[in-house]
Amino acid sequence: MSRSIKLNKKKVILVSFSLIIIIGLIITFSILMKYKNYQDKVDSMIFSDIDLSTIADGVYVGESDTGVIYAKTEVTVKNGKLLSINLIEHRHERGEAAEIIVDHMIQEQRTDVDAITSATNSSKVIRKAVENALTGK
Repeated sequence: MSRSIKLNKKKVILVSFSLIIIIGLIITFSILMKYKNYQDKVDSMIFSDIDLSTIADGVYVGESDTGVIYAKTEVTVKNGKLLSINLIEHRHERGEAAEIIVDHMIQEQRTDVDAITSATNSSKVIRKAVENALTGK
């Protein structure tokens, strides 16, 4: 009887260990797929050339969401110029440094500015949110 109990314990341990491995693999796969989808969204972003002189005076709100990084902006245009860009919300991985990109857009009076080093993906998402605000998307 002692031997059958030992065998049952071994089976329980083996099944438990196997389930833990399977659950770990499923979680790992899910995380990798989420990251791949996010990276594909960032990589496929296409930016338009915005002619600020064609944008009516006003305040515009735009968003961009990749699933991992999200930005919501409020853009004020007056007399064909970017007056202000308010970053209402920015959810990011390690991309807080990208938030300065809105200052660059105002200084250069264009949305097509260089990404911030070490925060490229967040830079793209913020730029896209500003573009979406100005184009009504």
